[in-house]
Amino acid sequence: MPLDAAQSAAHIPAMTQTALITGASRGLGAALAEALAPQYHIIAVGRTVGALEELDDRIKAKGGSATLAPMNITEAGAMQTLCRGIHDRWGKLDLWMHTAVHAAPLTPTDHIDTKDLEKSIEGNITATAMLINYVSPLLAQTGHAVFFEDPIAGNKFYGSYGATKAAQIALARSWQNETVRIGPRVDIVTPNPMPTATRARFFPGEDRTPLHDIHEEAARLLATLQK
Repeated sequence: MPLDAAQSAAHIPAMTQTALITGASRGLGAALAEALAPQYHIIAVGRTVGALEELDDRIKAKGGSATLAPMNITEAGAMQTLCRGIHDRWGKLDLWMHTAVHAAPLTPTDHIDTKDLEKSIEGNITATAMLINYVSPLLAQTGHAVFFEDPIAGNKFYGSYGATKAAQIALARSWQNETVRIGPRVDIVTPNPMPTATRARFFPGEDRTPLHDIHEEAARLLATLQK
């Protein structure tokens, strides 16, 4: 179901818990969406329409429901529309999981392409700061935001991705420290290596056998967040 203010959502109970997942098309984001359904109504944000529709089918097969938002998180107008739609339909947001990331090509630091760096800054830092600004009022004091750390920063050839991913987590950590007493709850977790499309870009030809299944990893991370 696309996020359309003109479309009726009467079949979704008013008291349903809502979970916004940015970066839900594939990988960990999609696995988290499936794991959270049907306890939550999933608001799935991603750029690939076909992948979101396939996710919707899997969520429905589990007895859950989803609102599909085929949007680019770097577009301020789209994110404003998204958050306004959440407010108008549900009045609040219970959970936000931010799995979206821009994975720039690997390159020596002294060969970083300016355009790749700018895209990394826009996708991993600017968009995250913007989303925190927009989503925070929806979460208010009782909601829960989750970010996903990648300890790759500082490794060779990861300059653009590593630096901007680390900055993204620094933003999340500042927000976490600021909201300890007043909410929302902010958590930062570190997934184990998984056979995702992003990892395949970084490690082409890697033996994927030792990597962790994305669905098992999603279940593990959600279990840790319940403690």
